[in-house]
Amino acid sequence: MEATATINNLADSARAGARTLIAASSEERTSLVRQIADALEASSARIVAANQIDMERGKSSGMQSSMLDRLLLTEDRIRGMADGARQVAALPDPLNRIIHERTLANGLKLKQVSVPFGVVGMVYEARPNVTVDAAAILLKSGNAALLRGSSSASSSNAVLVEIMREVLAKSSISPDVIQNVPSENRDTVGALLHARGKVDLVIPRGSAELIRRVVDDSSVPTIETGAGVCHVYVDEFAELEKALPILMNSKTHRPSVCNAAETLLVHEKVAGEFLPQALAALTSAGVKINADAHTQSLAKSLNIDVSIATEENWCTEYNALEMNVAVVPSLLAAADHIQKYGTQHTEAIVTENVERANQFIALSDCAAVMVNASTRFTDGEQMGFGAEIGISNQKLHARGPMGLEQMTTTTWIVWGTGQIR
Repeated sequence: MEATATINNLADSARAGARTLIAASSEERTSLVRQIADALEASSARIVAANQIDMERGKSSGMQSSMLDRLLLTEDRIRGMADGARQVAALPDPLNRIIHERTLANGLKLKQVSVPFGVVGMVYEARPNVTVDAAAILLKSGNAALLRGSSSASSSNAVLVEIMREVLAKSSISPDVIQNVPSENRDTVGALLHARGKVDLVIPRGSAELIRRVVDDSSVPTIETGAGVCHVYVDEFAELEKALPILMNSKTHRPSVCNAAETLLVHEKVAGEFLPQALAALTSAGVKINADAHTQSLAKSLNIDVSIATEENWCTEYNALEMNVAVVPSLLAAADHIQKYGTQHTEAIVTENVERANQFIALSDCAAVMVNASTRFTDGEQMGFGAEIGISNQKLHARGPMGLEQMTTTTWIVWGTGQIR
């Protein structure tokens, strides 16, 4: 009951605050996002100090290195968060866009326009950058934010929300449009998921386990941001000089994120030439390799240590320097493998054959397909959205990186001159 009361009070305050946000002009909302970016940079030392408390707690509790990487805030990362907020501020206003407009035979004028969702809850794990990304996007799109990060990032999240609320307190917009949901009490997640009528939308961001819990347990509508079991397929028509850097960037650039590749699939016609290069490069980068029998046999002849991949390996999102490798007889076999084990996030093909590329695109039921490019480009900032609120691999409402436009819904406005039905 305590957690429910907490969430209800926060949601009520957020909804009341949202009225001041809706009344604000586009220029006011945009200016506040820019001011938040400036305040974050100016408060860098304060943020790093709070983050160090979380980092020490994480290390002492045995937190995995991939999670520690997500948790860490440095001056460069804070500058990156601020720049992401500035990119959001520079984007066109997502509200009051005319989606459809027409006049009926009876003279009624119809207009469908974009409007905010209202109160949006975010549930996420050790990623304090999400606190800023979500707040900036929701503020610019006219939504109030209930931010429920993990207890492992509690000190970081608290100071980030404090800084943003301090900026809002000097404006005509209520600070209550950005709320930090207490993470010490685990029950607040369940209370948030069941605050139907108080909260309009919940978005999870984190592990497959967290996302599944939110989607399965929530009575509040959700947008599912998905786990990333992403693949790189090197086709028989690939230019191998391109394939190797694409593979290495996809796996090793930042292995802890959802758009890092987890499996390499290689067409059998180029496996003999490409795999020795790929296995050597992956091993040199510290990547643990799990592979099919064909790859293991080749690796053995090269004195490269490779484990036999299990069924569990093929469907695992490692978030670490670990990767699966398999040789496939055809593009269709690669597509079948991806359909069986992928999570509809991001798939990449390396090929110089346009027909093959188009076939791969058609067979890949996912949020993003990369042709001759790293999987790491499935990212809101990289795609020009500024910061992102998450990457959706579901099919309803939004799919792929979710930015400003995806944080709106629509209203139909009907103008008449006295018509009755």
